Amino acid sequence: MLEDWRAAGEGGRHGGREERSSSVLSSVPLQILFYISGFYYIFYFAATLAMIIYKSQAFSYPDGFLAPDLALLCIMAILEALRLYLGSKGNLTEEEAPLGLSLVITVGSMILSVYFLIWQTYVLRADVIINTVLLFTYGLESVFQVLAIAAFVG
Repeated sequence: MLEDWRAAGEGGRHGGREERSSSVLSSVPLQILFYISGFYYIFYFAATLAMIIYKSQAFSYPDGFLAPDLALLCIMAILEALRLYLGSKGNLTEEEAPLGLSLVITVGSMILSVYFLIWQTYVLRADVIINTVLLFTYGLESVFQVLAIAAFVG
């Protein structure tokens, strides 16, 4: 009876559950990057918001351009939270669907980052630096996400 209880607790034949492979496919470097990106994005959001406010006070910001810049920053924050949640969840549960969706959202976040790097009304040197770092982390995460998806599928 003790052996039956142990087998059931270990997920063996007697527990009515399928045995799962003991190999872990989730990517530790990817999880670390998601964690670091979360903190970096908080810094990025605060710095970009402060710079937009500074630019609106120090320079003659054209009418109708301040609100879209702020709206795009807020949309980017929502996308970033969703991207990090889905990516982390997909990596930890070893599911390719959430990780793939996170990869698609990463492309949208990259486009918004390029907007703040090149196309916003005024671009300061600080904008260039923080957006370059953000784009680098997006690129690195994308490579690790593709590798993790390949490991989950294969």
